[in-house]
Amino acid sequence: MGYNVTVDTEKCTGDAECVDVCPVEVFEMQDGKAEPANADECLGCESCVEVCEADAIVIEEM
Repeated sequence: MGYNVTVDTEKCTGDAECVDVCPVEVFEMQDGKAEPANADECLGCESCVEVCEADAIVIEEM
């Protein structure tokens, strides 16, 4: 079972909170926005969703 991680770049403010909180380094900053560069590593803990004040991150079970 895996997870689909998406970031709405229109909503993303680039504060990098998701990068800091993710225990498995799913996110990287690219052009000032969070990018789920290692989405296949996602554990589904949703820590990133909780810290994202812009509601820019969605995690869906595949």
